This record gives sequence, C-alpha cells and structure tokens, in this order.
Amino acid sequence: MTVDDYLFYVIMPIISLSLIFIFIRFLKGPSVADRVVALDLLITVGVGVIGLFSLIADSALFLDVAIILALIAFLGTVAFSFYLEKRNRDD
Repeated sequence: MTVDDYLFYVIMPIISLSLIFIFIRFLKGPSVADRVVALDLLITVGVGVIGLFSLIADSALFLDVAIILALIAFLGTVAFSFYLEKRNRDD
C-alpha cells in the first residue's frame, strides 16, 4: 500500500465521517456557543483536508491557503467568544 492509497482509502473516509458528525452537531447544537465551536471545528477539519490535498497534489501552494483559513477561523472564534462574553455581562 503506497502513501497515496493510504490517504485515499484510510484517512479521507475518517475525515469525511468526522465532517458528517460535526455538521450534525452544527445543525442540532442546543446553544449558539455549541454551533460556533462546531463551525470552528468544521473549518479546522477543512484545513486538514486542504493539507491532505496538498500532499496528494505535491504542491505547497495549498498550505498557504490552509494557513490563511486557519487564521481567519481562529480570529472569528475569538471575536465571537468576546461578543458572547460581552453579551452575558450586559444581561
């Protein structure tokens, strides 16, 4: 089994299954915070998929895209947690 076969037949199905479970949590999340965490995790798994695609395509250009996406996701999560904290203080 080569590395490409391992990526296609072992890792990609595991990531796909995790995306399905995370998306279910995103839809059913009882609170807004649960949905934000699920959205952040969806983006993080998407960064992993981009990283795997970079390995398969043998191109480091996709890693730049993954880093930018991870940075945007991190900043979005921090901003939303700041908003939730400020909203809870006002109540």
